Formats: sequence, C-alpha cells, structure tokens
Amino acid sequence: MQTTTPQLAETIGALGLGAADTGAALEVATGPAWAMLIPMLPLLGAAIMGVCAIMGVRSKLPAWITVGLLGFSAVLAAAMYAWLPENGRAVSVAWEWINVSWGDEPGQTLKANFGFYIDSLTCLWMLFVTLLATLIALYASEYMSHDLGAGYCRFFAAFNLFVFSMACLVMGDNLLLLFLGWEGVGLCSYLLIGYHYKKHSAVFAAKKAFIVNRIGDLGLLLGVFLTFVHFGTLEYKDLFPMVQPYIEAMRQGAVGDIPAVVQLIPVLLMIGAFGKSAQLPLFVWLPDAMEGPTPVSALIHAATMVTAGVYLIARMYPLFLVSEWALPIVAWVGGLTALVAATIAMAQFDIKRIMAYSTVSQLGFMFCGLAFLSSVGGAFHVVTHAFFKATLFLCCGAVMHGFAGQLDLRKLSGVSFMKGWGIVGIAMFIGCLNLAGFPFTAGYFSKDMILAEAFITPGPGYQFLGVILLLTAGITAYYTFRVFFRVFVGPKQFEPGDELHGHDGHIDDHHEEHGSASRATEADEGHTPGDHEPMGGSVEERGKKTHEHPEHFHPHAPGWAINGVLATLAILSVLAAALYFFPGADKSHKGWAGGMISGSSAALVVGGEADHPTRLAAFVGAEPEQGTLFGQDPHKIMYYVSGVIGFVGIAIAFALHYAGRKESERSAANNLLQVKPIRTAHRWANAKWYVDELYDFALRKPLWAASQIFHLIDKLLIDGLVNLVGYLPRALGKGVRPSQSGVLHSYAAAMAGGLAVILLIVLLLSL
Repeated sequence: MQTTTPQLAETIGALGLGAADTGAALEVATGPAWAMLIPMLPLLGAAIMGVCAIMGVRSKLPAWITVGLLGFSAVLAAAMYAWLPENGRAVSVAWEWINVSWGDEPGQTLKANFGFYIDSLTCLWMLFVTLLATLIALYASEYMSHDLGAGYCRFFAAFNLFVFSMACLVMGDNLLLLFLGWEGVGLCSYLLIGYHYKKHSAVFAAKKAFIVNRIGDLGLLLGVFLTFVHFGTLEYKDLFPMVQPYIEAMRQGAVGDIPAVVQLIPVLLMIGAFGKSAQLPLFVWLPDAMEGPTPVSALIHAATMVTAGVYLIARMYPLFLVSEWALPIVAWVGGLTALVAATIAMAQFDIKRIMAYSTVSQLGFMFCGLAFLSSVGGAFHVVTHAFFKATLFLCCGAVMHGFAGQLDLRKLSGVSFMKGWGIVGIAMFIGCLNLAGFPFTAGYFSKDMILAEAFITPGPGYQFLGVILLLTAGITAYYTFRVFFRVFVGPKQFEPGDELHGHDGHIDDHHEEHGSASRATEADEGHTPGDHEPMGGSVEERGKKTHEHPEHFHPHAPGWAINGVLATLAILSVLAAALYFFPGADKSHKGWAGGMISGSSAALVVGGEADHPTRLAAFVGAEPEQGTLFGQDPHKIMYYVSGVIGFVGIAIAFALHYAGRKESERSAANNLLQVKPIRTAHRWANAKWYVDELYDFALRKPLWAASQIFHLIDKLLIDGLVNLVGYLPRALGKGVRPSQSGVLHSYAAAMAGGLAVILLIVLLLSL
C-alpha cells in the first residue's frame, strides 16, 4: 500500500483535485420548510397502517394510502430539485434535537438537529428512491393481495417505515441522523425479509441480514465517534470546511501532514459501507434476503438500501480523498466482489438469487467508480441500476406470483409467449439489455464511465482491476441472458412451484380453454407433452412426486398493477440512457449526473474551481503517464471494447441455452457439465464457493465452542463461588439446628456434656 500512496498524492496534487464542498466556509441557504414532508409523509403512512390493522381493514386501502403518500413525497422531491439555490446547498431544520455542551472550547458541544442537508446529491438519491418506492408499492398492492388483513397492514407499515428511514439517511444534515436512518433501514430490512415469520428459511435469512449488517454498523459507528473526537462536529456544513487543510496537504503531496486518525476515519466508514452494500467479506446476507416478498427485494435489495454504502462514501468523499488507504481498499474490495458474485450467479438456478448476486456484483462496480475518482460514473450507475434492476426483480416476482412460487429456470420456458405475459417478457428483455451493457442502453453508458477510469486513474493495480471488471462485464452479459433465454423464450413449458396449494384460485382457471397439462406445450407447435420431459417420467408421475394434480394448474397472468408498473419501469430504464447526454445544471459537465454531482461533496475540483468530474482524462489528456487501453484513450475505445465483450457474453448464452433447446431443463450447457473440470467449477460456484461453510467453520463454530466453555466457566466457577457463599450460612445453620430442638432433657444432657468437657480441660491444664 505504501508504494501506491505517492501515485494517489501526485495525482491529486498535480491535478489540484479536491471536493467541491471544501472551502474556507460553506454558504448554506435556509431550506424550505415543506422539504421535511418528504420523510414525514411515509412516517405518517406507517402510523396509518397501524390504525388500519387495529380497525381490521381487509381491503387494499393500506396500499392506496401508501401509494398516495409516497407519490406525494416523490412530487416534493422533484420540487426540492427544482428549488435548489444558486450555491447548490441548503439546510432545512425541522426542530432542534440534540444540543449538549460541556465547555466553551471547540469540540465540547455535540449538536445534531433533526434537519436536512439539501444539495444535488441529496436530490439525486431522493428522486429515484421516492419514485421507485411509489411504483413498487403499487406493484405490491397486487402482489401481496393474497394476505389482505393484518399481514397486509404489517407489510405496508414496514414499507413506509423503510422509506422514512432511507429519507433520513440521505437527507440528514449530520452524521448522527444518517446513522439513525442507517439503523432504521436495517431494522425494516429485518422486518420485511422475515415477513413470512412462520417460514424457517425467512426467519433465518432475516436474522442473518441483521447480524451481518451489525458488523458493518460497528465500523460506521466508530467512524462517527472518531469524526466528532477529531473535528468536534457531526454537521456537514461545519465538517467539510475543516477538511480543507488536509485537501491542501494532499495537493502538495505532504501526506505525512495528514494525521493518521483522519486517514482512519474513512476506513471505518468504509466498513459500514461494505456491510450495508454487501461487499466482501460481508456480502453473504443479501442473496439469502430473497426469502422476503419480491417487492422487498426490488425496493431494498436492488434500488435503495444497498446503495446506502455508495451514498455514504459519496457524501463523505472529501475525507476519502485525504486517506492514503481508503480508496485503494474500496477499489480492490469492489472489484473482487464484482467478480466473485458474478461467478456465483453463473451457476445458480433460482432466478431471484441470480439477480441478487448480480446486485452484489453491480455494487462492486459502483464502489470501483468512486475509488477510480469517477464519482459521476459511480452515481450514474446507481441511478441506471436502480431502474433496470428493479425491473428485473419485479419481472421475476411476476413469474413467481403466477407460477405458484416457481423460480427454477430449469422448469420454466417460453413465458414471454404465453397468454397475458407479453409485458413481463418485454420488460425483462429491456432489463437484461441494460444489465448486460448492450450498446446505447443506460447500463452501457454508466458502466463504461467506470471501466474507462480504471485504465486512467493511477492506483495500486487499477489497470489489472480494469481487466477484472471487463471480464466481469462479459460474465454479467452471459448469466443475464442465460435467464432470459431459459425462462422467457424457447419452447412453452412450465411446472408449478411449491406454493401450488396456496394458489387454489388459479387452479382450473380457464381449464377448458387451455387444456390440462402441467407444462403449457401448445398444440400448434406440433409437440406432445412427452417431448418435453426434462425430469423423466410422465406428467402424472411427476405430479405424484411433487404436487397434487399439477396437470390442472394454469399460470395466473399478472393484473393491471403489476403490468403497469413493469411497463413504466421498462420505459424509465430506456429513457435513463438519455441522462448521459442531457445537460446538467452546470453546462461544463457532460450529462445530467455530472451536473448533479458537480455541486455536492462528491464532486472533484481542479485548481479550486469546478471542472469536469466525469472523466479524469479531461484533466490529464496530454500527460504521457495517462493510462491507455490498446494504445488508445480508454474513454473513446471503451465504447467498442465493452460492446464487443457484451456481445460475446450474449452470444455464448444464446449458443448454450437457446439454440436447439427443445426442453425447459436441458440445453447445450448440460453437455459442458460432462467435462470434469467444468463440472467441478460449476459445483463450487453453485455452492457459492462455500463461503457460508467457511464462515461457519472459521467463525460460527469456534464462537459456539467458546460460548460453551464460557458457559461452563460461568456455571461452575462464577455461579459456584456465589452458590458457595450462599451455602456456607445454610450449612452452619443446619449444623447447629439440632441443638435447638426444644427438648428439655436434650438441653440437660448437653449441659452435662459441656460441663464434663470443661472439667476435663481444667484437669489437663492443672497436670
């Protein structure tokens, strides 16, 4: 690490890089009072859900109330963006909350109001958080309709509480309010993942998510403590100017003038970010979180909560810039996480888990963007990923909802061409194109901004990380279209999932119209059910093994709410690409995301004045040490390189999972698994590289053994000493108790015996 510090210091020093919010003093305007309604409306919604539960409401009223309140919050977020003052930042204080002083010296006053820091970074996050929350709530109104009543109210109460917590995390004007919002989203995640509290796997996943997040949260809490100890404040408007001397020291290459404690703060904050955003080694909770309802997966684990770690680094970017350790660690952890998660996704069969590992991988890209000094690339990928990944998750949820919980890609095929599933298929195709980085999609542009910076920014092995990320991009294109080619196109076949008995209303629907086959093999294709037997045996035999009369099952096509939300998200995923070309507020920044970042703490500045933060190449274009890719400017050639890699990944998926496939379960990929090395690698990747087993062996079992030892020590030694102290008086009392029997002749005998003993002693002494 020491060998790379001069590189980073030289880069920041030569380019005059710093944070836009660092200066002698921040001019902060007073924000509008109505801005506080953005988090308060979801909080009101959570309270109303409690009233609905008490009153025994058994309709969709909780969903409509939630959609209305969240929609109003989204409108207010847009108004907040339109209101932004000229200086780009404001503080809106709802009420004075904590103001404790124990002296008159600097750093002897702890002040943390319930206030909101409004700048372009805040607006960027809140725009997509509130919009997606509104759409997903509408989707959930139909998806959760099977649970009308107390469970329905409980779901939307936690849903509203989550949006409130996320708003406090993003909008808070101090680190303490950010931390409370951080803990709030963790609590709501626990409640929503474990929504099916009678299901063992869901309860286990909820506890796992809660515990793993607490590990990261300890790092964040220590970072907050250390920030106050060193700087004496937790408020952004006071904190960022205090970082300016260290920015100047970094500019001059005087890294030794930056105290170690200042460099340690971002490292601790980074640990919290790794936990919440599911990065190595704390990524194991997010795939298991798929046990929660699909709207939870889309809202929390694809679009909002998991981006909290990215937001934390972006918000505290000035501190990360003055640490010689933090950003290199962020880069390597992000890059390795992206690769490891992508390899696991290649071998999974549960389509929701594939999307979960994809989320982990894409979060690694975002962290790399921030570490490569492409804060715009990281933030832009957050926005584009939020829309297309929510689309993908909700499409998977629609399939799960309609096929009785079936998520195994080996048991579904041709879904797009079944009656009523066209919108789902189109939305899934658009989402897959974005995730695969297909040219001219939003995911293509945002991912390219990050990939190019890997070959430009000096850093410890950053170009090697760029190669890793390019490989990961190809793997991503492969496993994304593996899902699409297996599930949404191909021969029309299906097998219902384990929730068949929970969908009685779907059984026998349109039975006369569609026939009685457990797999929808259309007659006009000229196939018989026997032509599509991937599991072996007849339909009836398989039915006896898995479900009662599966041949009577017909998939339940999504209704207007699910289809409407999917269509809207698909359109937004397409339109998001225009943000790459749409000018921001600052015309010197290319792209809307660049304009949003330029006035925030995540921006980079050159020579004290804002310049193009999107591409570091703009700062060092003619420098001989600038990194190249195939001898060309990485930003220019990356369009072609990533496009080719994406095409290759899609082509491999086409050849292995679509071409010539006549059965839902078998494809050309099955032949590759006959090769022993490939079969072994597939088995390991399918087992998630045994990371959970490693943690169980290296951490859980030793801790369990230690707990048993300490239990014995506590029981035998500690409790034994306490019990001994209590036993001695009882034993003494028990010994003297016979002497107080109340029998007169016993007392006389005792007196005579005592007198005899005394006389004997006197006699012995006299002799």
